[in-house]
Amino acid sequence: MLKSLLIGAAALAVAAPAAAQHHDHGAAKPAPEQAPPAAQHHDHGAAKPAPEQAPPAAQHHDHGAPAVTPTPEQPQPAPETHAHHAPAPQTGDHAHHAAAAAATAALGPYPMAREASGTAWQPDSSEHMGLHGVSGDWTLMGHGLLNLVYDRQGGRRGDEQAFASGMLMGMAHRPLGNGTLQLRAMLSPDPLMGKRGYPLLLASGETANGTDRLIDRQHPHDFFMELAASASQNLGPDSSVFLYAGLPGEPAFGPPAFMHREAIMDSPEAPISHHWLDSTHISFGVVTAGIVHDRLKLEVSRFNGREPDQHRWNIETGPLDSTAARLSWNPTETLALQGSWGRFTDPEQLEPGVDQKRWSASALYARELAAGWKLAGTLAWGRKTAEHHRDDAFVAELGLKQSAWTLFGRGELTENRELLDTDEHGEAYRVGKLSLGALRDFPLTPALTLGAGGLFALNFVPGELAPLYGGRRPTGAMAFVRLKLGGR
Repeated sequence: MLKSLLIGAAALAVAAPAAAQHHDHGAAKPAPEQAPPAAQHHDHGAAKPAPEQAPPAAQHHDHGAPAVTPTPEQPQPAPETHAHHAPAPQTGDHAHHAAAAAATAALGPYPMAREASGTAWQPDSSEHMGLHGVSGDWTLMGHGLLNLVYDRQGGRRGDEQAFASGMLMGMAHRPLGNGTLQLRAMLSPDPLMGKRGYPLLLASGETANGTDRLIDRQHPHDFFMELAASASQNLGPDSSVFLYAGLPGEPAFGPPAFMHREAIMDSPEAPISHHWLDSTHISFGVVTAGIVHDRLKLEVSRFNGREPDQHRWNIETGPLDSTAARLSWNPTETLALQGSWGRFTDPEQLEPGVDQKRWSASALYARELAAGWKLAGTLAWGRKTAEHHRDDAFVAELGLKQSAWTLFGRGELTENRELLDTDEHGEAYRVGKLSLGALRDFPLTPALTLGAGGLFALNFVPGELAPLYGGRRPTGAMAFVRLKLGGR
């Protein structure tokens, strides 16, 4: 299984540029004489084409190529597997995103754009980036980015470093009965930055060498970020059941991982709230079962609760000793809500025998304001408890895109007991961070984009910690260039 996934990821990375000019391959098209699936189901406000017209996907998302009527030899999915939120006719890049939104999702009969990291949901109106192609019964998608970053953190506990971060993702899915089989692999260059990661004031979590805590630094992610498979079966036009498994994978806890949240995905800076909300996005052993009904999803996971150790290139194994449950609801096309709970067995390498319980709630928003303008936002809360401690984190993220420009920002507040290197957790210090940044993209080819950007961060520490940081308002900054595969 592992070998197949790795081969699939590599094949997608090679094949993706050739598929860049055929974005419409990702979604099967009904024959013109058939009423589009949207006419069979409630579309929550989406415009329906007249039966005698070809559906919008057939007219627009090929970026100017003539519409192609499927031949009898081309396999057509069962009607219930089509998305039932048909977009209004669009052209150009908007048509590509509309076609992706209307494509069949992996876990149920809803828009593919709803699916984010692991089994998490995002708004149906979210951008769906990637390069699409087909091979037999398989639909393929490739996406990737590489950030080259110069990072300077000020104050007495600051540091500076140049590093590379990013990801390469490959995905393949095909019909399975009246549902979908999906394979997914995601790799990261993060281990190249070294075991100590990169400087980031007020960040904490995991270890560089198995004995020392990482404090005021963000740990590198493992080379294998996800190697997972899922299978779903539709129970009707609006319902499905699914099973997801990964080594590593992401259990049903929290919002989508920060690098997949549309509001902040263009920032190379990790959130200091990472270990309250989404540090489980790399869990070495996950099995999740779930049920979907229309805009609701309930899922439960068993997973290995231990956070990754300092060995970043390998695949770890361990018992599925932890449990998480998540309820997700997309009440409108522009909003995704979730609430989740988890019981983590022995999660911290340096605190053997100490279990945690965590809670999370979040709201993700995405909306096109006008032609060429896109707004996305995140509000999230996380809580973790261990023994008699209870610590909260709050996050607000905002992103605004206009043509080639992106503005992004994040505000955070955490109650952190790990900012002093002590054997036992001591006092929780309430600290905060405000980051603001901008990115300018320059298309190189239809499949490849080069971006240049920067961000400035203002940190807030209480008076007790001010002498350690050289003041109560230490600052940080990053300058970066980004190479992105899969369009803007």
